[in-house]
Amino acid sequence: MNLLEQSKATAQKWLDSSVVDEASKAAIRKLLSDANTKELVDSFYKELEFGTGGLRGTMGVGANCINKYTIGSATQGLANYLNNSFPNHPIKVAIAYDSRNQSREFAQITADVFSANGITVYLFPELRPTPLLSFAIRYLKCQSGVVITASHNPKEYNGYKAYWVDGAQLVPPHDKNVIAEVNKITDFSQVNFKADTSKIKLIGAEVEEAYYHEVQNLIPKKESIAKQQHIPLVYSSIHGAGITMVPECLKRLGFTNVQVIEEQREPNGNFPTVQSPNPEEKSAMELAIKKATAINAELVMATDPDTDRVGIGIKDDSGKFFLLNGNQAFSLMMWFVLKSLKTKNDCYLAKTIVTTELIDVMAKQLGVACYNTLTGFKYIAELMRELEGKKKFIAAGEESYGYMVGDFVRDKDAVSACAFFSAMAAAAKDDGQTLYHWLVQMYVEFGFYKEGLINLVRKGAEGEQQIKEMMKTFREATPVTIGGERIARKLDYKVSEEINLLTGAKTTINQPTADVLQFYTESGNKISVRPSGTEPKIKFYISVNTRLSKAADYEKVSSELDAVIKRIEIDLLK
Repeated sequence: MNLLEQSKATAQKWLDSSVVDEASKAAIRKLLSDANTKELVDSFYKELEFGTGGLRGTMGVGANCINKYTIGSATQGLANYLNNSFPNHPIKVAIAYDSRNQSREFAQITADVFSANGITVYLFPELRPTPLLSFAIRYLKCQSGVVITASHNPKEYNGYKAYWVDGAQLVPPHDKNVIAEVNKITDFSQVNFKADTSKIKLIGAEVEEAYYHEVQNLIPKKESIAKQQHIPLVYSSIHGAGITMVPECLKRLGFTNVQVIEEQREPNGNFPTVQSPNPEEKSAMELAIKKATAINAELVMATDPDTDRVGIGIKDDSGKFFLLNGNQAFSLMMWFVLKSLKTKNDCYLAKTIVTTELIDVMAKQLGVACYNTLTGFKYIAELMRELEGKKKFIAAGEESYGYMVGDFVRDKDAVSACAFFSAMAAAAKDDGQTLYHWLVQMYVEFGFYKEGLINLVRKGAEGEQQIKEMMKTFREATPVTIGGERIARKLDYKVSEEINLLTGAKTTINQPTADVLQFYTESGNKISVRPSGTEPKIKFYISVNTRLSKAADYEKVSSELDAVIKRIEIDLLK
């Protein structure tokens, strides 16, 4: 059966269902009657699956979309798995949602289905950041949790992040086991949508208060904040959930001059002032940069809709603001955190394999272990579980603007990250310097690492196949050179094998299998290739490095590294 026939069969199954509402059926009939079958195929050719960020897709009718029925089925599957995993045990779950269109409705559907399955639900009465959901699971001693969000994706998307008892996103075997339970649901009549309202409880302010307390205990250099409390800081929530907590968190730390971007203050799932609510994109931070320039601020911060990622802007020696990429921001944060540590005995950091190796270098030289995991904070949280009671976790991060300091949250946390970056700005100011000075100083001390990222978007069933073909080509027809340099090493995480292409020697990669390739050139430059687990795109991560002898050479060496990145980009896109 080809994709079109398969899609039509699944669509007909929805039409035959006694549960699917008439409005959804009308939309399906319209898709079936359309001569252009692309939308029909994209909506029905497969079931949504859990990726690195859970369930995510465009909102609309269909098995491959986010809607009442896919949300309900996912929740029923998760409820079945919870009831099987914790027999004869009272089960509790926590639920949060962000500012996206329909997030509130999907959160209520999720609560209804859980409660209908005998599970006690703790539901946030208003939108709140994802990290607070992770914290709430542990604080309320829940067995699981869900947040309705599509993170930084465009406005057409929504999603469903599922969490386990430790406040971390689902990892194997739980993610696949939940999918297996979902796949057992062959008819929507098997989804219990009828709520038991006696089992749905609203989460009170005490959870948020406890979170703020943890952040306040973690922040170093409080004396610098007290001295520099009036420094101007600019923050934008980009119409997301961050507005509910970030300004309040900074206020509690003592900062008195936090300038919120008013045009983006109101939560709005249409994200009217940006093309995409992604702080990785310069256009999403234009209003914040403009405000920061006007008031000569020390720092710019902007969070994505569910507030697990934060973009950072700082000013150079001429006073001009520029945006740090995720690798730069994470490196600078770790430089600050590591130098503020009172003891380094049995301490460790964690990062993903596509994140800058500057972190590994700093950690080694400063006497702290650094572990690498597959992409996704769920793998970092899994590492934390394994090392709990053996080593002391300090912080973790990834190149895609996600950071976490302390172990009270088990996912990316832009609320506490904003607190840390603000404390860093205050500490630098107190030393008579800026974060820019610190950035350059870090490069002089540990090496100048610079990164590039290529995102190739390939949507729908056709795009998915194109991405598979690209990965196959890189895997089977590995280039001999990239950017004018010979490739010395190839790491294939799909078969857990590293090959030295100069000697032929092979070693085993000690990581779970994943569709990721990495290439190292003779000089140590690194190129990573992987399909995104949450978006219809393939990503190319480029990392180059060299020595920076003195601060005065920063601009010159930076331009030289940019040229190397450009040569690699040209070769990758041939």
